[in-house]
Amino acid sequence: MYAIIEAGGKQYRVSPGDRLKVEKLNLNQGELVEFKPILIGKENGEVVLQKGKVVAEVLNQGKHKKVIVFKFRAKKNYKRWRGHRQPYTEIIIKEIQEV
Repeated sequence: MYAIIEAGGKQYRVSPGDRLKVEKLNLNQGELVEFKPILIGKENGEVVLQKGKVVAEVLNQGKHKKVIVFKFRAKKNYKRWRGHRQPYTEIIIKEIQEV
């Protein structure tokens, strides 16, 4: 069984036991979070729309690797270095409940 959930403006296909990094959620480690699925797919190929919920547990908070943003203008002595590390929340999918 799988479900497609939306978190942080992005969609993820998840199954029980999957670990994924989503946009930062203001939750502490060990807390449970529920997502409303966009659709749920079953083993026999049947698809159910927006019925049920996906329960996940927060594993930890962190930041991705640094992305360097370098701006440069030729012959103008203009150079700018900026770095950015996007925060994330790592979750594990506990179960997919359907109604």
